[in-house]
Amino acid sequence: LQHDLQLKIISANLEKKLRAELERMLRDGIKARVPKARCLKFVTPGFTGVPDRIILLPGAETVFVELKSPGQVERQRQLFVQARLRKLGFKVFSAVDSPEKVQEVIDYCGRCEGGGGA
Repeated sequence: LQHDLQLKIISANLEKKLRAELERMLRDGIKARVPKARCLKFVTPGFTGVPDRIILLPGAETVFVELKSPGQVERQRQLFVQARLRKLGFKVFSAVDSPEKVQEVIDYCGRCEGGGGA
């Protein structure tokens, strides 16, 4: 039982570190690819399920990004909010849980009008 608890703690810490690394890669990658963009932590007290990051691009383009630890998926509330954002016309990246998926977001932002080109 003690061993299982230790493994769960180690696993949780590893997941947090991986997710933090993905957030850093996204933030730094956006800054390098689209210097005038802002990749902000998105916090909305009183309204749950919003994506983790909001990327504000030149030309008034807005992109939302939900970062996850590898293999994790969104909760129902997150899926609901993402669908609402898409219905409003926003670009939303779901379950960004790998360096490759982070690069897809960076590439997309670089291609956006005013985003500095591909």
